[in-house]
Amino acid sequence: MKKGIAIGIICCVLQLVSCGKKEDGIHPVRRNITEMVFASGVLEADDQYTLSAEADGYLVDLRIKEGDLVKAGQLLGSIDNHENVINAVSAERLHEIARENASPDAPAFLEIEANIKAARAKLDLDRLQEERYERLMASNSISRLEYENARLNAESARQALNALLEQYRNQLRSARQEEVSQRYKRAVNEVVSGKNQVRAIHAGMIYQKLKQAGDYVRKGDAIAVMGNPKIIYARLNVDETSMAQLKPGQLTMIRLNTDKSKTYAARVRDIFPAFDAASQSFIVKAYFSDRLDFRVTGTQLEANIVIRTRKNVLVIPTSYLDYGNKVTLKKTHQQVIIKPGIISDQWVEILGGLTDQDILIPNQH
Repeated sequence: MKKGIAIGIICCVLQLVSCGKKEDGIHPVRRNITEMVFASGVLEADDQYTLSAEADGYLVDLRIKEGDLVKAGQLLGSIDNHENVINAVSAERLHEIARENASPDAPAFLEIEANIKAARAKLDLDRLQEERYERLMASNSISRLEYENARLNAESARQALNALLEQYRNQLRSARQEEVSQRYKRAVNEVVSGKNQVRAIHAGMIYQKLKQAGDYVRKGDAIAVMGNPKIIYARLNVDETSMAQLKPGQLTMIRLNTDKSKTYAARVRDIFPAFDAASQSFIVKAYFSDRLDFRVTGTQLEANIVIRTRKNVLVIPTSYLDYGNKVTLKKTHQQVIIKPGIISDQWVEILGGLTDQDILIPNQH
């Protein structure tokens, strides 16, 4: 019985002590306050891109590993696609044939030229015959019918020559058109065949190798992730409600998940205007002004973007601010509405409703 009474007394004392601490309260104080926007994100290399397959087939050769530095246009591997190779060889041969057919010593042109030469010779003879018959008819040595026949023969020879000349022009035009067409097809197939080669688009480092030699890839499959190792930036995901407060140049304090005890300074440089559906946020790039010791891309991080700083302002702890911007006064135990300014993770700026003489107690919840 005595033991139960003793426990009850101890509990009452503890409750009174606890209540007494709550009743002590705090005064608003003056201090500097900084408003920040929180963002999560990852480290990325500048000009980071995914190297993708441009053709279907097996990766028969892939000469890269993580950490390799490569040059722009460097051959990194190849894709076994026989169809592209066959098409390229066929297109090259067809272009050679078309080019030969368009040359002046092509058989088709030589044949027409020979016919033109014979037609010109026949026309010359028929003209001489026409002129001779015209003189004979003038001296009544031949009939008019004989002269007309000679004239018709000359006209027929002239038309035959003109037809052969037109045939030559048409043959030349057709051959040239075919040569241009086959040259274009050859160029296209050379480009397609070149897609069997896996080449670096920009100079940089291989950060991630996503395929191995022997893997079957389809057009568009990711093979590796590459980027510029000299510049590493923070790719930040910012909530849309905070976007209106951001602008380039703002100081950003970043902590990497690999070592949260160290903070790096960076500056906002790029603010993407489009909403990123994958992360359900807006994307912001911040570039480091401090030297970054840890340079592994994909490293997760936390960032606080400094929006504005006010000095020597009246503040209270955020834990004392209740819903509806209300605080509880110790003197009356009543809640009053205050006018807040900057609200940080620890402090609330007081623009009106309190003085540094007021005493606040925690909200009774």
